[in-house]
Amino acid sequence: MTFVLVSGGAGYIGSHACKALRAAGFTPVTFDNLVTGWQDAVKFGPFERGDLMDRARLDAVFEQYEPVAVMHFAALSQVGESMAEPGRYWSNNVAGSLNLIEAAVAAGCLRFVFSSTCATYGDQDNVVLDEDSAQHPINAYGASKRAIEDILANFDAAHNLQNVIFRYFNVAGADPEAEVGEFHQPETHLVPLMLDAIDGKRDALTVFGTDYDTPDGTCIRDYVHVCDLVDAHVLGLKWLLDGKQSRVFNLGTGTGFSVLEVIEHSSAVTNRPVPHNIGERRPGDCTKLVSGSVRAKKELGWSPRRSDLKTMISDAWRWHQTGHYDT
Repeated sequence: MTFVLVSGGAGYIGSHACKALRAAGFTPVTFDNLVTGWQDAVKFGPFERGDLMDRARLDAVFEQYEPVAVMHFAALSQVGESMAEPGRYWSNNVAGSLNLIEAAVAAGCLRFVFSSTCATYGDQDNVVLDEDSAQHPINAYGASKRAIEDILANFDAAHNLQNVIFRYFNVAGADPEAEVGEFHQPETHLVPLMLDAIDGKRDALTVFGTDYDTPDGTCIRDYVHVCDLVDAHVLGLKWLLDGKQSRVFNLGTGTGFSVLEVIEHSSAVTNRPVPHNIGERRPGDCTKLVSGSVRAKKELGWSPRRSDLKTMISDAWRWHQTGHYDT
C-alpha cells in the first residue's frame, strides 16, 4: 500500500481529500485529535488519533506507515476567533505544523502538501490575486498560515522538503454521494448556516455588514467546490511524486459571489426562502477576495467541474438532508 499521512483527515476538507486519495490509489492515514473533526468522517483508510504537539506520537505513526507524503489540513480556521485569541492560532497552527514538518523530515518523508489560505494576502481590494501578490495578512489565522509557508521554504532549502502549497478561497459543497460532508460545531461557514436557517434549525442567518464597497454592499468571495479542491491536492501530490520542485498554487475559479447572491441561489436551489438578519461587520473580514490565477489549470491540469453555485449548494443541501456525524 502507498500511504499518505493526512493531518486533519477527520475534518471537512481533509475527509474529502481522503476519499479522493483512495480513489487515486493511495491509502490515506488520518491523523487527527478530533477537536474539530469527527471519527465518523474517517471512512477511507486507517485512523490514528493524536495531537500535532505530541512529537513521540507523530514519530510512531511515521515509523508504522512510512508514508510517501504528508497532506496537512489540521488547523484552527475561524477568522473572528483568531482576532480574539491569537495565541491559540500561533500555538496550534504554527507550533503544531513545525512539529509535523520536523517529524516528517526526521522520518525521511520529504514530500509535503500544505493547505494554506487566501487570507495570507490580507485585504487587497480590486487586486487580481495571484501567487506573486504581496502577502499582508490582517488576522492571526492568515498570519499563522503565512508563517507555515515560510517554515516550508526554510525546510526546503535546508532539508530538500519538497512542498506544494495551495492557497484557497472559500470552500463549499459536499461529496455528491454524501459519504462525507461539512459539519462544524459551532458552524461558521455561510452555506451550511444558510441551509440551517432554511431548514428551521436556527432562527435566521446573520449577514455581517451591508456597507461594503460592493454592488450590493455585502462581501464578495470566490467559492470552490470541496471536491474540486481536493482533486487539486491529489494533483499536487502527483506533482511531487513526479520529482517536480516546490510550487505555490492559488485555487479559485476567478468568479466572486456576494453573500446576498449566495442567499438568492440557495433559495432557488431549495425552493424555500432564506430567513436572514443584517448584523454589524465582523473584525478581520475583507471586502473582496477573488483569485486571478490560472497556474493550477496550466501546470497541474486542474479543471474545476463542480464549482458553480448551483452545484455547490445542491450538493451541500443533499448532505444537509441525509448526512450527519454523531457527536
